[in-house]
Amino acid sequence: MKKDLEKEKQLAAKEAVKYLSDNKIIGLGTGSTIYYAIKEIAELVKNGLQIQAVPTSDKTQELAISLGIPIIDINTIDTIDITIDGADEFTKDLTLIKGGGGALLREKIVASMTKEEIIIADSSKYVGKLGKFKLPIEVIPFASKYVHSKIRDLQGEGNIRFIQNRPFLTDEGNYIIDVDFGFITNPPELSHALTGIEGVVGHGLFINLAPKVINDDIIVFEK
Repeated sequence: MKKDLEKEKQLAAKEAVKYLSDNKIIGLGTGSTIYYAIKEIAELVKNGLQIQAVPTSDKTQELAISLGIPIIDINTIDTIDITIDGADEFTKDLTLIKGGGGALLREKIVASMTKEEIIIADSSKYVGKLGKFKLPIEVIPFASKYVHSKIRDLQGEGNIRFIQNRPFLTDEGNYIIDVDFGFITNPPELSHALTGIEGVVGHGLFINLAPKVINDDIIVFEK
């Protein structure tokens, strides 16, 4: 039987928002799955839930404001209580690839400030090993050629992401290089290598940042 992935996203979103409570600061991720969570949160706010939200992208912020979710500036707080975000791939040990929506840098900053990160994803995002989805790497435009060459040294093949015949720009004004490393056998080692390249401001490997994934209805993977 063919799976209804959109229904899975909706069900995962409904389950994730059960973890929210009054007077919390909530991180809002970016992407098609998180759209459903933001809609659910907006209904809760309409019905009296008292929260403030930190969006991980301009697009998420616009959606949240349009639905009446209160926004707080990330630079006025020290921690975030709960963040709900998505993933492009995740494994059983809860290592993720993120960044398909282009918000990986802000998403990683928000995740790093968060006490409890909840990832919601449909069943197609669960993999035995990361790497079928190309790894997004955010780079400053000035260093894009240099970073490209260093990525090749790491046996990666990538291209700058284009939208409508122009380089895609992140909310921070950077490029994204989507890189095929094949299956990633050692994510921590690759993460360390990428972080050491001058001009890389972030990459889509999320390691030890997500203790909970809600997937395929209400199946929960936890550390």
